[in-house]
Amino acid sequence: MIETFSLGEHRWMARALQLARRGFLTTRPNPRVGCLLIHSGAIVAEGWHERAGGPHAEIMALEKAGAMSRGATAILNLEPCGHHGRTPPCDQALIDAGVRSVVVAMEDPNPQVAGRGLQRLRDAGIGVRQGLMEAQAEALNAGFITRMRLGRPRVVVKLASSLDGRTAMASGESRWITGAAARADVHRLRGASCAILTGIGTVLADDPRLTPRDVPGLEDMPPPLRVVLDSRLRMSPQAAMLEQPGTTLVITASENAAARQALEQAGAEVAKVAATDGRLDPSAVMRLLGEREINDLLVESGAELAGALLQSQLVDELILYQAPHFLGGEALPLVDLPGLERISDRLRLKLTDSRMVGDDLRLQLQPVTGEA
Repeated sequence: MIETFSLGEHRWMARALQLARRGFLTTRPNPRVGCLLIHSGAIVAEGWHERAGGPHAEIMALEKAGAMSRGATAILNLEPCGHHGRTPPCDQALIDAGVRSVVVAMEDPNPQVAGRGLQRLRDAGIGVRQGLMEAQAEALNAGFITRMRLGRPRVVVKLASSLDGRTAMASGESRWITGAAARADVHRLRGASCAILTGIGTVLADDPRLTPRDVPGLEDMPPPLRVVLDSRLRMSPQAAMLEQPGTTLVITASENAAARQALEQAGAEVAKVAATDGRLDPSAVMRLLGEREINDLLVESGAELAGALLQSQLVDELILYQAPHFLGGEALPLVDLPGLERISDRLRLKLTDSRMVGDDLRLQLQPVTGEA
């Protein structure tokens, strides 16, 4: 049965999504959720989930509405939770408050919920309709949905190049390929991510901090997890990122106990995954990060790691900043994709957005799978 929704319900759901976005930088690893309570055709309360461990959107709205909750309609971009996690279940709170009906954009993909919250509402005599603005709701929580459905984060690879697809001079000199506006945009990408991943080659060459800087709204939030793929544990205990607030996770295949101990004494966490021919298994890395509740993973790496992730079909989106200059044929390439010999072997991409960021072109792309 296809549900039908009124113009007013569309407006209310758009508002719920707008409220949910207020937690865009702060709810990790939880989804972003907004809630409206409607009584007699008017909004009587609004709520949104601000951060993990804090009140959910439904609870905030119910507390604001008080007695007006009874007989109200709740508008939600995500199914209310029905299990005890960091907070009590929200489906029971809606039932206890006497809500008359619920309109949700989408079912919660969390296996602990997965429709059971909506079913409990129906069993309690509450009218439930779902599917309103579902595509917009999925886009808002794409990382959370990917982790729940696939057991891994949503992977976004950030790239920056010249117009001829080069990322650095042959000497390794790369500061700065893009302008200040593009670099500020990257910091916002970092701030919206649960973790930032790079390879040991980038760490040895650039000694990056991998922290979001000057991003409004992140002042009292722990920084995203920093992840370094380092199969042989070559990372220095004096690396700049180990001096930053937050956590650095080094993923390795090495049995070098002394190197591991030195990194751990410097404040890093070290985890081991399987490797083949000295290369870490990308799928095992992603499973590990999924187990750590990483929804959105931003990859900032060199050509080899970016290419390996693309060829492993683990990339959900690429964001490419192109600067208006050429670096020449001796400069370093954007991605390393060995084994492509025919046009039919090419990795196809779909352009989903393009815009100027300062003097640089920002392209948003998705890998295309299947037949052309």
